Amino acid sequence: MLTQLSDLDLRLIRVFLSVLDAGGISAAQTALNVSQSTISTQLATLETRLGFRLCERGRAGFRLTPRGEQFALASRQLTENIDHFCLNARQIGHKLAGKLQLGLIGHAAISANARLSQAIARFRARDEAVILSLAVLAPGQLEEEVINSRLDLGIGYFWHRLPNLEYVPLYSEHQVAYCAVGHPLFAQAGKLSRDAVAEHDWVWRSYPLPEADGAGGGFAPARVTALADNMEAVAVLLLSGRHLGFLPQHFAAPLVEQGLLAALHPAMLCYDVTLHMVLRRQSSRGEVLQAFLDDLVEAHRHGA
Repeated sequence: MLTQLSDLDLRLIRVFLSVLDAGGISAAQTALNVSQSTISTQLATLETRLGFRLCERGRAGFRLTPRGEQFALASRQLTENIDHFCLNARQIGHKLAGKLQLGLIGHAAISANARLSQAIARFRARDEAVILSLAVLAPGQLEEEVINSRLDLGIGYFWHRLPNLEYVPLYSEHQVAYCAVGHPLFAQAGKLSRDAVAEHDWVWRSYPLPEADGAGGGFAPARVTALADNMEAVAVLLLSGRHLGFLPQHFAAPLVEQGLLAALHPAMLCYDVTLHMVLRRQSSRGEVLQAFLDDLVEAHRHGA
């Protein structure tokens, strides 16, 4: 009866599982690179150590005994735990280990996402064993997740400036006012005045956006009849042909090329918004986050 587990026992258990995976002793010869007689001897040795028969083998074919089926389940659990332990042990030796939880707004400019990808590539080139998670969330959610420590870092637009968080500017996004085909102003789009558009229905952000209040020299629409918290929702409302609204120029470009959207007055009805990364103050940062921050700043420096 097996009372202690030796290195020999582990080797025999792995032979047993290889035979099981192959479907028999003969089929396992190639995988194990040993003869059929050697495998049979190893199985017999394991059965002697255990004190019960694991499988029936012979001319009738290979099949597990009831006890063999139970032992197979226990053996798989054992090998999985050993593999998990080995992985953890290897990670302990790495310079960086742990988790990195990142969040960003959707529909960011291709160049902005490319810089984030460059930062990830730089980080992965380090001596590290870090589990990386990436979530796409609305601006308000990003900040809330960072505050509650469910994200280490968020990249987006933030209208708060909370004292326990740090806000670092990353890049600017150019926003332009559009209308869609089917809207009464579509045929005149391009040089429309503020007065010409102010009385039409607008879609506006559901969160404060001080930069938009200064669009076109203090322009503010008189009729805000729809609210949205992301670019895709704004686009849906615009494409209804019933609303005017602002979109990032890079996001609207494909729709403009398809003739679905037109800028109302790109030189006047526009504004720039700065996107930041937000994170907890220096005292609460670990070495994993600090390393990624260094890589992110470096990626934006080279991409500027």
